[in-house]
Amino acid sequence: MGTLALAAKITHVPSLYLSELPGPRHGCRQAAIDGHHEIGRRCRALGVDTIVVFDTHWLVNAGYHINCAPHHRGVYTSNELPHFISNMPYEVDGNPQLGQLMAEVANAHGVETLAHPATTLPLEYGTLVPMRYMNADRHFKAISVSALCMVHSLAESARLGWAIRRAIEDRYDGTVALFASGSLSHRFAQNGLAPEFADKMWSPFLERLDHMVVDMWKAGEWADFCEMLPEYAAKGHGEGFMHDTAMLLGALGWDRYDGRAEVVTPFFGSSGTGQINAILPVTPMPADLKVLGPRSPAARL
Repeated sequence: MGTLALAAKITHVPSLYLSELPGPRHGCRQAAIDGHHEIGRRCRALGVDTIVVFDTHWLVNAGYHINCAPHHRGVYTSNELPHFISNMPYEVDGNPQLGQLMAEVANAHGVETLAHPATTLPLEYGTLVPMRYMNADRHFKAISVSALCMVHSLAESARLGWAIRRAIEDRYDGTVALFASGSLSHRFAQNGLAPEFADKMWSPFLERLDHMVVDMWKAGEWADFCEMLPEYAAKGHGEGFMHDTAMLLGALGWDRYDGRAEVVTPFFGSSGTGQINAILPVTPMPADLKVLGPRSPAARL
């Protein structure tokens, strides 16, 4: 039925928006903006109708949640960094049908998930920032999935990703892209030092760790990466505890995924954190991978 056409790990750093504005940071994130434009072009070429974003800025304390309201429009200021993103206008169309299918399939496989097709929930900037550059003309519909998960296991998030792919391929008549919207390591610069670290990593350890991970992705070393993900998320201060990454890899086949990452925007430091735009080619799900369950390596996470 449906097609999962493209998957990517993407940046949403608020300095992308600052990069547009006159001032000392003008142009500072053009490479990342260009990467978003390129991913958007790839989606258009593949016939994608809906982008699903695993958003590490949507914090939840029970269940997984899907914002699939039919339309979002407003002016956004970040409560986290109001001096970075202030009064940013947005307009995004949603896809209630796909969002509800995703929740139905996830629940059928034991992952408690709620779709919200009629809601006043606003979108968070992990969704709004990439949509600004990939979807300014509202060519795509967009769905946001909570990925700052406070009481969830990485194994459960991987199962959610698996269920979302099943919903797309088994029950949806359309073409979809999945984005894990979050950083690699996410240790912000200490208060008062942010300007000094605007384009740098917080520590040599985190920078070396992130570069090692990118090399693993490019080499297709997914079994090793999935094994180390819990420690990487903890010791690398992973954004959203890296639930977005677990969801994306669950949708791709977890430790049996055999693709090799294509780096679209090279790794860069931002306010102490590690950022990248990388496409993870969609490959066939292993035929005998029915669900990521208790016998899967993901169950240890």
